[in-house]
Amino acid sequence: MRIAFKLFASLTDYLPPERKGNRLELEVEEGVTVADLIHRYNVPERSAHLVLVNGVYIPPAERIRHRLKDADELAIWPPVAGG
Repeated sequence: MRIAFKLFASLTDYLPPERKGNRLELEVEEGVTVADLIHRYNVPERSAHLVLVNGVYIPPAERIRHRLKDADELAIWPPVAGG
């Protein structure tokens, strides 16, 4: 199945060089979870602050259980400080 994996801000450093901007099109196995991809790309869990699948927030406790489906878009943002 095919999904879109997007990392924002400082997290883009975890994507491989063949990415297109902050986006990577991936072919993944059935049953892959949000947590599986966070670990596969070595994104520190503390840095995966805002995690959305198709625009819907996935809380930390659900990431290990939330299975992705074909054509899903997984987007992750780090914590942001501002002023």
